[in-house]
Amino acid sequence: MDRVMKLASERAVVVFTLSPCCMCHTVERLFRDQLGVNALVHELDQDPRGKEMERALLKMLGRGPSVPIVFIGGKLVGGTNRIMSLHLGGELVPMLKSAGALWL
Repeated sequence: MDRVMKLASERAVVVFTLSPCCMCHTVERLFRDQLGVNALVHELDQDPRGKEMERALLKMLGRGPSVPIVFIGGKLVGGTNRIMSLHLGGELVPMLKSAGALWL
């Protein structure tokens, strides 16, 4: 869990993914293409300790699926459903601004 938290604090927005995950790509594209956020994307299946980190993320969430998992400002926000709900509800952009990920 220490490694997850260290990575989660490296940038204003950090997304933990698996490379073949379509919902992971959806969240990545939302941040990059629609919101212009330069998120740090960490593909767990490309990391030798990825399985260990995936278990830690699942434990932090308390339920599945374990990816994508988004941290904003070093804090766990959640997965696809949470990010999309925040976005559609107009709460995601202010959260990103507060974390220093957007300067709009």
